[in-house]
Amino acid sequence: MSERGRAASRTAVLVCQGRAAADGRTAHGRFADPVAARLLRDAERGVVDQVRAGTPPQGWRERTMYESVRACAEVVVPRTVAIDEALRARATGQLVILGAGLDSRAWRLAELARTDVWEVDHPASQQDKRARLTEAAAVPRESDEVDRHGAELPVLARSVRFTPVDFVIDDLGTALAAAGHDPSAPTTWLWEGVVPYLRRDEVRATVAALAARTASGSALVLNYQAPSAKAAVGRLLTRVLGSSVTAGEPWRSLWRPQQMAALLAEYGLRVVADDHLLDLAHTLGSPAHARASLRSGRVAVAESR
Repeated sequence: MSERGRAASRTAVLVCQGRAAADGRTAHGRFADPVAARLLRDAERGVVDQVRAGTPPQGWRERTMYESVRACAEVVVPRTVAIDEALRARATGQLVILGAGLDSRAWRLAELARTDVWEVDHPASQQDKRARLTEAAAVPRESDEVDRHGAELPVLARSVRFTPVDFVIDDLGTALAAAGHDPSAPTTWLWEGVVPYLRRDEVRATVAALAARTASGSALVLNYQAPSAKAAVGRLLTRVLGSSVTAGEPWRSLWRPQQMAALLAEYGLRVVADDHLLDLAHTLGSPAHARASLRSGRVAVAESR
């Protein structure tokens, strides 16, 4: 999906809907995202309200959307907890979020108060994100950098720097250099919800690009999908039934933990943790009806050597 005219990611909206649906409903004290609903538009909040109320709609298309958001909420709770806790433990002065989508961390994690955040994403998705923030009165239209004071939806990070990149055709290092990223200082890299949508050579190229800007003391927090026949069938069925959310965004690469560890090791990154989400869901006591997706979804943490 490298076309410059590509629409903003619909998967990013679904993930945001999932976080909004789960906010305040489960894993109390470890999961919360009150910002997610603010990033949604009115038409997108309707299904979130239905999921929160537990009132599935009539009609197969509406029910398909309902089930997509409900299942997504189950997946994003343990995924978000795993990532947030890894970031809190590795708060450096630089956080680069690859494929940021509608990520809300710069607006909700107080631990980022001394951290500059680079949100890297496809130009179309980033334009959509900025429009949503503007609608929430969070971002001055004329600024490429978000000031952390005086906004109705305050930025808790020291700064947010929007960095448009098409991972298929653009050079990540060049874009980050232009946006002020310092490769000589430790960086925490976050790569969530992107890897399955890239081909294996594109994943490798991105790892190589970030490794080239990774100083000692840096870390990569990585979400990826392992092969799962049940998850693949479920995703295919959702597309066949006509879900407008993911139909145009197929998975292109799945990785076994040992394969991912080997790839990262080639570029000087040592995996120190790699867990599937089902275990964490059980630990949190959060719903786990979407067992196949939870079992195949993984969060790994790798540190620079």
